[in-house]
Amino acid sequence: MTSLRDLPLSDPGVPDARSGLRLLLWLEIRQWRGQVLAAAWGLLHMAAVASFPAAVGLAVQAVVDGSGKHLALAGALMLLLGLLTALGDTMLHRTAVTNWISAAARVQQLLAGKTVELGAVLTRRVAAGEVVAVSTGDVEKIGWFVEALARFTSALLATVGVAVALLVYQPELGVVVAASVPVLALAVLPLLPAATRRADLQREKAGKATELASDTVAGLRVLRGIGGEDLFLDRYRRASQQVRTAAVHSARMWALISAVQVLLPGLLLVAVAWYGARLALDGRISVGELVTVYGSVAFLMMPLRNFEEIAMAWSFSRPSAKRAARVLALRRSQDDGVPPAADGAADAADLPELTGELHDPLTGLRAVPGQLTAVVCGDPDAAGRLADRLGGHSPSGTGDEPSATLGGHRLDALPLAAVRTAVLVQDKDPVLLSGTLAELLAVPSTGRVTPGEALAAAQCGDVLDALAQSLADPGKSAEAADPMRARITERGRSLSGGQRQRLALARSLVADPEVLVLDEPTSAVDAHTEARVARALGAVRAGRTTVVLTSSPLVLDRADRVVFVDEGTATAAGSHLDLLRTDPRYRAVVTREPDPAAGPVPAPLGAPGATATMEETA
Repeated sequence: MTSLRDLPLSDPGVPDARSGLRLLLWLEIRQWRGQVLAAAWGLLHMAAVASFPAAVGLAVQAVVDGSGKHLALAGALMLLLGLLTALGDTMLHRTAVTNWISAAARVQQLLAGKTVELGAVLTRRVAAGEVVAVSTGDVEKIGWFVEALARFTSALLATVGVAVALLVYQPELGVVVAASVPVLALAVLPLLPAATRRADLQREKAGKATELASDTVAGLRVLRGIGGEDLFLDRYRRASQQVRTAAVHSARMWALISAVQVLLPGLLLVAVAWYGARLALDGRISVGELVTVYGSVAFLMMPLRNFEEIAMAWSFSRPSAKRAARVLALRRSQDDGVPPAADGAADAADLPELTGELHDPLTGLRAVPGQLTAVVCGDPDAAGRLADRLGGHSPSGTGDEPSATLGGHRLDALPLAAVRTAVLVQDKDPVLLSGTLAELLAVPSTGRVTPGEALAAAQCGDVLDALAQSLADPGKSAEAADPMRARITERGRSLSGGQRQRLALARSLVADPEVLVLDEPTSAVDAHTEARVARALGAVRAGRTTVVLTSSPLVLDRADRVVFVDEGTATAAGSHLDLLRTDPRYRAVVTREPDPAAGPVPAPLGAPGATATMEETA
């Protein structure tokens, strides 16, 4: 059995993510020891409680018979049952909660591992709001089902045991009880489909509201800039009210199920009391036997509540498990040719040397080792997918996108840790974690590029000045403050978009990977800063392979080689100026010309071989 001291688990296992049901079954099997122990303690607890009516019946009969010895024995028996009830209830609670927390923690670890494995690709395949919903509320629902199943097992065994015992102890009343128990247990089944549908609708509405809230918070700075807070607040208010309405609608059905679970056992209790009183008046059963049967039927209301709980747990956990399985089923690549490699550490001697040409078979892109290659894509989404493939991921996960290769080795067939050591992909919207600037730049690196050199190359001088100013004490100069000690707020929200982008670039330069892929690294900076970044990037990355996905002429002009990807295929390669002169479609993308069929333009003045006059350029 997993102890809470063992959390987090050293190995959460490989989940069966083919469906939500299979995931729940896998969790049950992984925690079978804890489940069996919880069921055993639950059975002890319920058996002790179920035996109380027999002890009370003995005591009543002892009073009727005037036997002090039997009354003392009945009292001792009740004391023993009380101790067993307390022990069983206490240990059941401990083991059941442990099972709940262990199952939730296991799923959370699996989701965290999947997030680390996929990185920025995850939010392209699954909405960010759904990821948040799965990793918070859904894991609790899954843990609830795992915990409730053990208690349901003990309740089922106790119910069957009491029914059989009543048949043996008092057949006439036992037949009534034994025939009624299946009806009581199955009475709510016709109501469960409607309750499940309402619960699913509630979860769907809640997921959409969470996604909307997540997107709104992420774009709050932009919303304030355009005065859109009220619009999005109204949208979230409407989504929240839809969640409230769906929750009330679902609660009404569960209230009906609860009413059925109280009403029917109550009617059985009345029927047993009436029929038992008739039998006692006729002298066919004793008063003690009547009390025993009555108490046993009253006990049945407790395990029958577990039947309702397991139905609720299943209804809520099934969609949660389905969503979790959908996330856990994602892979770096789903290509049938070569299965994704295990992400565990591999023997360094068994790994190939990840150097050489970076090649994307889907587009035909080839990045020459040691050069700065700029890639121009007419479709920004295609550029993002290309960046993901160059990092060893399949953006769609459908298997129709072959893996990129580095030095002839398929990236998706290599351990993830090895790929990430060799290839670093900076997303279009990089995230800055909270902490000091020194901590932000304390990334695994070769040591070839120092933080100072990286910050200078990324043109972060104004950022350093602003951070130093935030540390300066009143009456002291800002120059005395060390900007490396300044704290970066969560996601860098205290910085502008351009400042965040440049700090992220500096972090990537410090890492100094063999291959660096940058997706629009200067889209949020002004033209003067962009020109300086483009000039410094080639120098700091000298001898390393760098791929920049961009359409900025300032960056393209500094690239060693430019590749134009048109409609998913690399159609042209050369220098920026050559492509401007010879490829109308390339020129249309870079210069934003409305007519791609326009004739070639002369080379800019000052370019090699340019002889254009003022009239020609006009």
